[in-house]
Amino acid sequence: MQNIFISGFNPFHLESNNSHISSLSKKFIMKKHFHSFGYFISVIGVAAVLLWIGVFKFTPTEAKGIEPLVKNSFLMNWMYHYASVETVSKIIGGIEILTAVCLLLHFFSKKAALVGGISSAMTFLLTLSFLFTTPGVFSTVDGVMITDFFILKDLMALGISFMVLGKS
Repeated sequence: MQNIFISGFNPFHLESNNSHISSLSKKFIMKKHFHSFGYFISVIGVAAVLLWIGVFKFTPTEAKGIEPLVKNSFLMNWMYHYASVETVSKIIGGIEILTAVCLLLHFFSKKAALVGGISSAMTFLLTLSFLFTTPGVFSTVDGVMITDFFILKDLMALGISFMVLGKS
């Protein structure tokens, strides 16, 4: 069961019972487990967010909510020439759901890691571009420039996407 995950993390075997392993080796092993566990939690978190938001894209509320973002994006606004606001939202949601599934499957499949890593990186690059294409995203509050933080958090997700891609 130890090699079930491509990442090498096995949540059921965190400690070594071998008394012949030195203290330094045990520290290294534990450090590796923390790294693997952090990676595991990060990918699960990105997949959960993509899945949840992807499902929400199938609602009229979210379709209207993303309309200004998509409409102002030179990379995405062309879709409204071919499909309605709700259909575009559903297409985006379907892609997000498939990406989430690939991210979850990447623990077992290098092909899923490749597809999930590329599609999630593209998704987060596109959403980060909204920071530069959508009017009114930045504002000043009490002298501090702020933005829509729901977009800014995609910077972390982009980094995790590249880590997944590195596993493919």
